[in-house]
Amino acid sequence: MDAVRSAYRGDAELERLLQGAGIDRSVAEIRDLIAGVNAAPDGEHPDRWLALVGEDLPAELATQLRLLRRSIPHPAAPEAGDHAARLAALRAELHRRGLDGFVIPRGDEHQGEYVPLRANRLAWLTGFTGSAGMALVLKEKAAIFIDGRYTLQVRQEVDNATYEYRHLIDEFHGDWAAGLLRTGQKLGFDPWLHTVGWVERMRNALARCGAELIAVDDNPIDTVWHDQPPAPLGLVTAHPERYAGKSAADKRAEVARELERSGTRAAVLTQPDSIAWLLNVRGSDVPCTPLPLSFALARDSGEVDWFVDRRKLAPGLEEHLGNQVAVRPPEELGDELDALGKAGAKVRVDPGNSAVWIFDRLHVTGGRVEREADPCILPKACKNPVEIAGARAAHVRDGVAMARFLCWLEQEAPAGRLDEIAAAQRLLAFRREGELFQDQSFETISAAGPNAALCHYRVSEKTNRRIENNSLYLVDSGAQYLDGTTDITRTVAVGEPTAEMKRLFTLVLKGHIAISTVRFPGGTTGSQLDALARQYLWAEGLDYDHGTGHGVGSFLSVHEGPQRIAKMHNPQPLLPGMILSNEPGYYRTGGFGIRTETLVLVTALEVPGAERPVLGFETLTLAPIDRRLVEPSLLTPAERDWLNGYHARVRQEIGPRLDDATRGWLERATEPV
Repeated sequence: MDAVRSAYRGDAELERLLQGAGIDRSVAEIRDLIAGVNAAPDGEHPDRWLALVGEDLPAELATQLRLLRRSIPHPAAPEAGDHAARLAALRAELHRRGLDGFVIPRGDEHQGEYVPLRANRLAWLTGFTGSAGMALVLKEKAAIFIDGRYTLQVRQEVDNATYEYRHLIDEFHGDWAAGLLRTGQKLGFDPWLHTVGWVERMRNALARCGAELIAVDDNPIDTVWHDQPPAPLGLVTAHPERYAGKSAADKRAEVARELERSGTRAAVLTQPDSIAWLLNVRGSDVPCTPLPLSFALARDSGEVDWFVDRRKLAPGLEEHLGNQVAVRPPEELGDELDALGKAGAKVRVDPGNSAVWIFDRLHVTGGRVEREADPCILPKACKNPVEIAGARAAHVRDGVAMARFLCWLEQEAPAGRLDEIAAAQRLLAFRREGELFQDQSFETISAAGPNAALCHYRVSEKTNRRIENNSLYLVDSGAQYLDGTTDITRTVAVGEPTAEMKRLFTLVLKGHIAISTVRFPGGTTGSQLDALARQYLWAEGLDYDHGTGHGVGSFLSVHEGPQRIAKMHNPQPLLPGMILSNEPGYYRTGGFGIRTETLVLVTALEVPGAERPVLGFETLTLAPIDRRLVEPSLLTPAERDWLNGYHARVRQEIGPRLDDATRGWLERATEPV
């Protein structure tokens, strides 16, 4: 770029260029747009936002738009700052409002795991960056509640002089609050950030001490968070049917038939991945997951009202949507709920993932609320044949990237010059070379030595650790491809592993194989299978504090419901077409972490003489499991056969796609045990 074009020339010049390109937008509107763009992640395509200004922009205009964006600061990371001062400011605001406390969840208005910068209030207030948590702030005390995945991380990120550490699962935070509040005191909450079930449980807990749960009209954190980012404006595009496998019109008709069967006028859709699936669109409002943050009403007529900021829709998207999808401003959702309520309509709302604000709005106006699951969740989870074929193809390409990475790692790591960040960057570089690659499916967990004992560790410049010889290195990573989403964990020996490392790795591997090979009758839930993965660790008095498996979407969320494999009861049976992870692990605080993860597809099996339908798992992930960490004497013949058979399949499907040197490494890495 020459000197004349290297600086933004000013608003007047940009106005002239916009007019010359026939774009009827003011510079002020462009600045507002860029503020929203800056609040969304760039991902792998930092210039994709230019489509929100117009198609085929003149080069000079595009250059000035890029320079203008560069001059507008990106929002700061919410977790950075003086958390004690922020807590004091919140308490002052609560006092001004006559509240004696406030509840701060990790989720946003969609009750989701993936929240935009604007909604990451828990990180802003406390510094905690985990994906699940809750803080309660009272006049004299404050506590942060986290689950077993974050017991180490919370101590690194949150000041224990300011917040008590409490367990989110073992202790209900309402009981903690009830033990400190007194009769007549008021605990505030944001009705957009909590479910109806949470509100009912919290009110029951507070009733024991005579305190009152109060819904606030606006979140007090938003009042004291003076540089809070705006709502994100990530580009929303069409997802082609050649990857989706079914047209949006067919999906809308399927949902409409479901609503008709139950005499339901409409369903409120609050989950962005449900909306993305239903309309065959993908967005970019949050990191690593192609979600368009929005709400929708799916009607029994097959029509859909989509409440989304029109500014983030790609040119031509409304033509893709068709005339049965009405694009409406997000602020009109309340009016439409009022209209349904006044008409006495039966409206379906998912109590597990919808804000209590929606229930209250319908009840006030006379609506009949049907507490039932989101009608998109199950058909989205059961992948169609095109999505299944895409998942298999995506895993082959991902396996190529993993083989290249693991080969490179084996050559480079023993010298002791690699660190966690460098390894993660190298893996991303290999994936970027794959066809249809769009982004990571989550931020890579690149964990050396004791850092791997934090099962959801996130590397930073502050925590970055050198990968030492004679240690374990754990890498949990994944990718978003247009035809599928991947998620894989491999634990690798760097140098010579100890006998104890090999023993524990093999116990984890035995649990992994037990899930991979299980056959089960139709109607079985993941909760009924979970103990199979833990049995060998349990026999040694060991366990892990996370689920064994989560659902995975199709170029959507790497964490998808309703399917999962976990101790916690889940009534959803496993069904053909569902994709889940299989990821038992073991974590020794201060020492190392072990996890082996592949994705599996639920499939129907032909079993001669079976009296009931029989299901099993097809392993999708294709990458070597480190043989150097396997203690063969602990494997049964059947387990050894499974491992050798899996490695033979990896050689067959991945080997021909590799260069000679990497293919040679793969052959050695997959030799029979």
